Amino acid sequence: MSRGIVLGVGAYVLWGVLPIFWKAIESVDSIEILAHRIVWSAVFLSFIITMRRSWSQIRQLAPRAVGRLLAAGGLLGLNWGTYIWAVNNGHIVESSLGYFINPLLSVALGVVILHERLEPIQWLAVATATVGVTYMTLRLGSLPWIALVLATSFALYSLSKKQMQTVGPIESLAVETALLVLPAWGFLTVLGVGGEGAFGAAGLRVTLLLALTGVATALPLLLFGAAARRIKLSTIGLLQYIAPSLQFLIGVFLYGEVVGRDRLIGFVLVWIALAIYTGHGLARRRRAEPQPLAV
Repeated sequence: MSRGIVLGVGAYVLWGVLPIFWKAIESVDSIEILAHRIVWSAVFLSFIITMRRSWSQIRQLAPRAVGRLLAAGGLLGLNWGTYIWAVNNGHIVESSLGYFINPLLSVALGVVILHERLEPIQWLAVATATVGVTYMTLRLGSLPWIALVLATSFALYSLSKKQMQTVGPIESLAVETALLVLPAWGFLTVLGVGGEGAFGAAGLRVTLLLALTGVATALPLLLFGAAARRIKLSTIGLLQYIAPSLQFLIGVFLYGEVVGRDRLIGFVLVWIALAIYTGHGLARRRRAEPQPLAV
C-alpha cells in the first residue's frame, strides 16, 4: 500500500511538473513538439512492450478494437497538442483548470452516455463546477476554451478506454500512438527536407529534449499503472489533484501568470465542487467497507 502511494504520487508529480519540460523547448513550434511526442512515445513504448513480452495482447486485437483505439488516439493527440500549445503560450493556469474539471465532466458523461445515476450531492458538485465555469465566462467575456478542450478530450478518451478493457494501458497507448505515427513522421520529414525542423538544427539540448518527449509521456503512465494495482481507487481519486495543483502553482509562481479576482472565484467554486464530490465518494466507500466483528 505505502509503495503504491509513493508510485502514485510520483506519477502525478511528474504530470504536474510537465509544464517545465514543455517550457524548456518553447522555441520549437507546438505542432512539431506534438509530432515528436507521438513518434518518440511510440519508440519508447515499443521498447517497454518488448521488455514486458506483451506484444501478444496487441496481435490479438480485433479490427473493431483497433478502430476504437484510433479514435482514442485522435482524442489523445488533440489533448496533447492543446496542452503543449497552452503551456508555451502562457496559459498554464487555464490548463490546470481543465484537469480540475475533468473528473466532474467524466461524471457528467457517465450520466449522459452510460446512463449512470447520480446521488443529489453528486449533482450538487457538478452544478457547482458549472457555476464556476459560467461565472468565469460571463466575467471574463469568453469561454475558458483551453480548459474545456482539455477536460472534454480527456474525459472522452477516458470513456473510450473504459468501454474497451481487453488490452493493458501500456499496450493500448502504444497502439494509439502507432496509429498516429505515420502523419507525425510525415510532418517531421517534410520539415527536415525543407530545413525547417528543430531536431538536430536547434542545438544539442533541444534535440535531446525532443527525443525525451517519449520518456516524459510514458514514464508517469508506467508509475501510475504500478500504483493502480496496489492502492484503492479512492486513493487514486485524491492523488489525481496533485497534478493540476502543481500546474496551477507553477503557472502563478514560476512563470508569473496572472489569475485575477474573477478567475480565482471561478477556481474556488470548482475546488468546492471537487471537495464535495471527493468527500462524498470517500464517505460512501467507507460505509461500504466491511466492519470488524465485535469481540
